[in-house]
Amino acid sequence: MAGRRERKFKFLIVGGGIAGVTCVEQLSSQIPSADVALITAGSHIKAVTNYRQVSKTLEEFDVEERPSSDLEEKFPNLVVIHSAVKSLNTKSHCVETADGRVFGYEKLCICSGGRPKLLTQDHPYVLGIRDTDSAQDFQKRLSKAKRIVVVGNGGIALELVFEVEGCEVIWAVKDKAIGNTFFDAGAAQFLIPSLEADKPDRAVPHKRTRYTTEEPAPGAAQTFTAERSSRGYGSSSTEPGSALGPDWHEGIVLRGAEQVSRRVSLEYQCEVETIFTSEQLLNSPQQTLGPENGSWPVYIKLTNGKTFGCDFVVSATGVVPNTEPFLHGNTFALAEDGGLRVDDQMMTSEPDVYAAGDVCTASWEHSPLWQQMRLWTQARQMGWYAGRCMAAHVQSEPIELDFCFELFSHITKFFNYKVVLLGKFNGQGLGPDQELLVRCTKGQEYVKVILSGGRMVGAVLIGETDLEETFENLILNQMDLTPYGEELLNPNIDIEDYFD
Repeated sequence: MAGRRERKFKFLIVGGGIAGVTCVEQLSSQIPSADVALITAGSHIKAVTNYRQVSKTLEEFDVEERPSSDLEEKFPNLVVIHSAVKSLNTKSHCVETADGRVFGYEKLCICSGGRPKLLTQDHPYVLGIRDTDSAQDFQKRLSKAKRIVVVGNGGIALELVFEVEGCEVIWAVKDKAIGNTFFDAGAAQFLIPSLEADKPDRAVPHKRTRYTTEEPAPGAAQTFTAERSSRGYGSSSTEPGSALGPDWHEGIVLRGAEQVSRRVSLEYQCEVETIFTSEQLLNSPQQTLGPENGSWPVYIKLTNGKTFGCDFVVSATGVVPNTEPFLHGNTFALAEDGGLRVDDQMMTSEPDVYAAGDVCTASWEHSPLWQQMRLWTQARQMGWYAGRCMAAHVQSEPIELDFCFELFSHITKFFNYKVVLLGKFNGQGLGPDQELLVRCTKGQEYVKVILSGGRMVGAVLIGETDLEETFENLILNQMDLTPYGEELLNPNIDIEDYFD
């Protein structure tokens, strides 16, 4: 490496997101005497606050942006290095930063996260939302917008569509239902009326709603409308940082330039075919778009044959592991999704190199009730566990796979409802012998349980159901529930008393 050699650290962590920061905190508290360095490009780090263990595996916490100096004050053994990583040499155990400095390490943990899978790179009218700064950029552009197209069906797309006001939204999803990463069509149908209703605590002069319960045919649109007056704000941003927190839209006013509260049109089972500007449109003879021809800055053609003009396109199609600067000259084993493969001690295939969070792919034999999803909770758990493993290895102590990898569990909020996901909540990888039990009270709660061989293997709970702990126990102890049958979800039976 050509840069100037600085110092060598016992532990070097790359990435100021949740995984990296949690790893640093864990190492610093396990071995307070060890010198630890965190390399991060931004001036702020992501900190877990208000952490609460809800049950054996469920946890809730907030994510806050904090100046990195907070972390250095907390841990005297820590040095924060502000720079991007240029390259890694696993043979000589050193990392070169973009500003030409070289740092040695005894153990390295890569927590560089994911980057947005953009529909197209560097397009002036395509915006990927991944971090706080892109969210602020989005807010600024939205304040002048009358219509946007949102492409994607993950958590950010769901929240975005719900939060945006004063702007028409065309929402293109490749699936038959919204949010299929998180729940099935039934749960989607339960949540959809929230798109028509006005947001809570606001006056509603009048609203027009159209709502269909049957699945729309491919190519058919579903539209939900609520009208209200609105106003717009904007804000500025600086350098890119790590991923957004679960409450990223709080404190950001997402409001467009129109007098409509919320107007969402859904286009199902379609993807983006082409994106073109009004100039390209005017120069192409075969494009005919009716009366709005050429009046929008950008046009998007979907695979269902429809073309929409809009002010800009939001690409919310998930992330790809951010392995870029680490691969050159090294021989990391990569998973099919492009992540760094890690074993059950969070170690990559390169000696003394660990990885945690969105950049890695859990490549050990999973518990039958756990799967990796690139979520906040897992970034925290992996960072915490990677820190424990690194400390144990340095001290030559044995370590066992943490209990959090026994059962998948996640708490979040969509459309103002509490959402709890447990185990194989969508029947992931289960055979045809699975049974579903569903209880739904419109506007209040949606409960779905997945049974396999009479045992509970997954659940989706939307609303204040208070069933998460009972269900978590039933999944963990794999009790045979055949005798209870449909009674399991009978609202008149207090199921907790049954299984105390």
